[in-house]
Amino acid sequence: MAADGLVRQQLVHRLYVDHQGWLNGWLRRQLGCSQRAADLAQDTFVRVLSKDQGLDAIREPRAYLHTIARGLLINHWRRRQIEQAYLDAVALQPEAVAPSPESQALVVETLLQVDAMLSRLPEKVRRAFLLSQLHGLTYAAIALEVGVSERMVKKYMAQAMLHCLTLIEDDA
Repeated sequence: MAADGLVRQQLVHRLYVDHQGWLNGWLRRQLGCSQRAADLAQDTFVRVLSKDQGLDAIREPRAYLHTIARGLLINHWRRRQIEQAYLDAVALQPEAVAPSPESQALVVETLLQVDAMLSRLPEKVRRAFLLSQLHGLTYAAIALEVGVSERMVKKYMAQAMLHCLTLIEDDA
């Protein structure tokens, strides 16, 4: 077992030495920020380390690293978009009722968790759930908007609620 660990460590080291510069450059071009690029490049290699699959089976290391880094980059952009939307909403509030930086951080983290939960739902289920919860539409109105029967909207809502409850239980 220790020998397998040493071989894996050597493979990761070789992958890092051979491709870290390229990955960092690609991320720097995408982000326009060398510090954030370095962070995401490092996060990419942390993901590689956490994967259980055999690194010796990787045929195209750059494509493999690119896929991981691209996912991290999408998450980064999504997080920035959510944070900015929240900060824009906070900026519209009078200064006297503006939340503290700690409260803002908690709200942003919660929004990111909700976004992650919603992204795991099928498109029509997510859309029906959002139309109900954010816009207050009736099931009949949602059915017209989504292009399904009212009975299907009920199924979508049950699916979304079950998904929410499952996530709440997982966190407990």
